Amino acid sequence: MIGLNQKLEKREKDGQPVRIGLLGAGQMGTDVVATTKMMKGIEVVAAVDIVLENAREAYNIAQLDVEVVEVKTAAEADEAVRAGKRVIARDYRIVCDMKTVDVMLDATGVPEIGAKAALRAARNGQHLAMMNVEADITVGPILNWYAQRKGVIYALAAGDEPAACKELYDFATTLGFTVVAAGKGKNNPLDRHASPEQEDIIKEAARRGLNPNMLIEFVDGSKTMIEMAAVSNATGLIPDVRGMHGPATDRDHLNEVFRLKEDGGVLNKIGVVEYGVGHVAPGVFLIVRTDHPRLRQAMVLRDMGNGPYYTLFRPYHLCSIEVPLTAALQVIEGKSNMAPGRKLYSEVFAVAKRDLKPGDVLDGIGGTTFYSLIDTYETASAERLLPIGLAKHACVTRPVPVDQPITLDDVELHRPSVVLDLRLLQDAWMKGEISDDALFEKVDSLIVD
Repeated sequence: MIGLNQKLEKREKDGQPVRIGLLGAGQMGTDVVATTKMMKGIEVVAAVDIVLENAREAYNIAQLDVEVVEVKTAAEADEAVRAGKRVIARDYRIVCDMKTVDVMLDATGVPEIGAKAALRAARNGQHLAMMNVEADITVGPILNWYAQRKGVIYALAAGDEPAACKELYDFATTLGFTVVAAGKGKNNPLDRHASPEQEDIIKEAARRGLNPNMLIEFVDGSKTMIEMAAVSNATGLIPDVRGMHGPATDRDHLNEVFRLKEDGGVLNKIGVVEYGVGHVAPGVFLIVRTDHPRLRQAMVLRDMGNGPYYTLFRPYHLCSIEVPLTAALQVIEGKSNMAPGRKLYSEVFAVAKRDLKPGDVLDGIGGTTFYSLIDTYETASAERLLPIGLAKHACVTRPVPVDQPITLDDVELHRPSVVLDLRLLQDAWMKGEISDDALFEKVDSLIVD
């Protein structure tokens, strides 16, 4: 990110701002609009939400002194943007088809929308900035690969814990440290069976300006599993145990807790993703190790302790406020700050939140029917566990007791579904059952209307 401010200032001066098309004008999306209002050389020119007034209100909250118009087509949107206006719409396809948008920013959190929008935007030459971590952990590898084939850049957006962890990971590995664990803090008390229908949840969500389902994603632990799976798939780090350890700790004791068991810690192996409960949030951390005698002496002089385990700690993550940096990096530098490789290392799967019976239909992440846990992709695949990105609207076909993982054999998946089509292709591709050329032809032919 060094020097990005100067390059953005030049784009402002030259009248060539980075132009973002936003999908999802909720709390996070609105923050992005407000942030770009204060930045130079970058702007949100289009905002889409199924509740149109949310999109309009995002511009109002951002205090943009510019005309905002509703549009029905991409052509209308492009004409309005060229005239210096901002546009709002209900249909995500309008943003994805616009010629005046450089970066499609998905802030919906819905895997199906994320998959459709990513394909459509890439086909139209737009870079893909994903706040939609749920889509990333489900079909991120194939979306990233497809974007590359289309000559555009896929990136998991800066600001949230995954990208903040990746910053530390890149720093540490560049310097030759051994990464023991990458993690985040969890600040909500864990309640696996919490429901968005609970009165206390509804009140707390209203107080924090959140949808109750979004709050439940945090409370039942699903969001933590999702975020650390994204880190895993971008780095190759894996969970040490199913669901991770999640011990109680604080910032000052991270490197004492996240070390090998033989050294007094909780870990069975190094190279893992983790989280800590306690005074860690809103920070993210990396536990690193070096056994080089000179470097250990140098770390003592830098007040980092005697080692061999050391804590690298970023005490903040600014979520949506940092997101525009990703769009700027894509357009100006031609780079992604974070993306998965050609395979999944971790899977986040659904676990019954209550006793499920045949005929029950699974709701979404943060709902009433399931919570989420992380495990390695190989283990989850061998056990045919249901990826959470495919869970919504799946119909239960046989009883699943509370706290039992839901398998693909327990449900009938919802169709039609682009995210499911992509996932099946991705699984075959990862197993070497389909060539890159054949895969590209199939993905390119998927209908996203």
